[in-house]
Amino acid sequence: MKKGSILIIDDEPLMRVSMVDALLAVGYAVQEASTGSEGLERLQSTEFNLVITDLRLPGADGLQIVAKCKEQWPNTEVIVITAHGSVDTAVHAMKGGAYDYITKPFSMDELLLSVERVHGVVALREENRVLREELEHKFSFQGIIGKNERMRQVLEKIKLVANTDSTVLIVGESGTGKELVANAIHANSTRHQYALIKVSCAALPETLLEAELFGHEKGAFTGALRQRRGRFELAHQGTLFLDEIGEISPVVQIKLLRVLQERQFERVGGNETIEADVRLVCATQKDLKKEVEQGRFREDLYYRLNVVPVQLPPLRERREDILTLAQHFLEVLATRNQQKCQTLSRQAREVLFRYGFPGNVRELENTIERAVALAQQSEEIQVVDLCGQSRCPYSGGEPQKDCGFCGEQDRKNTTKRGTLETLVAAREQFERAHILEILQRTGWSRTTAAQVLGLSRKGLWEKCKRYDIVRSGEGADSDRDEALDE
Repeated sequence: MKKGSILIIDDEPLMRVSMVDALLAVGYAVQEASTGSEGLERLQSTEFNLVITDLRLPGADGLQIVAKCKEQWPNTEVIVITAHGSVDTAVHAMKGGAYDYITKPFSMDELLLSVERVHGVVALREENRVLREELEHKFSFQGIIGKNERMRQVLEKIKLVANTDSTVLIVGESGTGKELVANAIHANSTRHQYALIKVSCAALPETLLEAELFGHEKGAFTGALRQRRGRFELAHQGTLFLDEIGEISPVVQIKLLRVLQERQFERVGGNETIEADVRLVCATQKDLKKEVEQGRFREDLYYRLNVVPVQLPPLRERREDILTLAQHFLEVLATRNQQKCQTLSRQAREVLFRYGFPGNVRELENTIERAVALAQQSEEIQVVDLCGQSRCPYSGGEPQKDCGFCGEQDRKNTTKRGTLETLVAAREQFERAHILEILQRTGWSRTTAAQVLGLSRKGLWEKCKRYDIVRSGEGADSDRDEALDE
């Protein structure tokens, strides 16, 4: 299976053939050109993931090729090859958009390492493109995102009932998006040109909630200095969203039941009967059926509210949506904050996918917002940005208590502590083995290894110290000193 398409532009036949053979051997699709003009012609007719070009070429030089690629084919990365004395020109090429440069003479292993880094960037970009397509064309409705089968069923139900006047009861844990569903129902209803009025029933005591819903007359109670219209009046011909409906008192339950049955009500302290032309949408975290069985919620009101039930699954039960949602939040927040970061590192994706998210979609959005703030001008979100802990193990520290991104899953979402410790140990074993392999492949060049791993030299030194990675025949101190001095 071909890993990616590469165009090599070099006027030295032996060098060009050597690069072609090396790249074909590891699975890349490769074309070649001997002049800059020929290379530009091939770029016009064929799409490439990567161009490897010499700086000095007949027809059009490497700088012109870099500029043309960035102008016409921005998704095509460029690696420039330069002689030792032309490093300044290569740096200029990178400022113009080249991904990397290699100085002659170089080994094929050095070339392959640079190409693999580009391949990783291209693959990640493609994953993000697929996520965006899924988000924009397949798995969203009025800001609600989901490709999980249960979420697809929820979206279809919302679309069906939105254009009716049926009462909807939305049930789900905190942070699952109940208010978003209410917004979508109203926006796609025949009442969308009128108001969507929202009330948090848990935020107000009984006396205030009654006045909030139905309004009051002047002098109805202490502090009622003037007549005030309630939320039912304000929502006339529109939609009224009652959040946390399971928290209302028995007195308010009776009055709400009457409104639903008769479509009429009176303000607190008043005698005038007011018509209520309102579409009702309610939400709760509670199981109202159990509340009815335990005598805390009226059965007749429950059946009046539960005309169209919508059950929102928690995020831990729709894991295939996590990365789609994360990418959506990342792009929105990065744009809003004028940050460069538009992608999540592969390790960050793995950690997000594994985490239990007790706070559901709201927690995921807050996590991405924190990561965008901490990443500053980095182009890629790392695990340490998700964590936000100064001593996160991904930056050389120890796991923090109750931090899922450090590997310490929330205990509410972890049934077996031993399983978690095994995952943490496995991650550390893999990381140590991977660092050791890269060091061996680069001939224990700490500078090159750090570049391949995406670390600073100090970061690599800290990893080696943590995992006790020492080159055979050297003491730990001399090995670390060499890493710092290199």
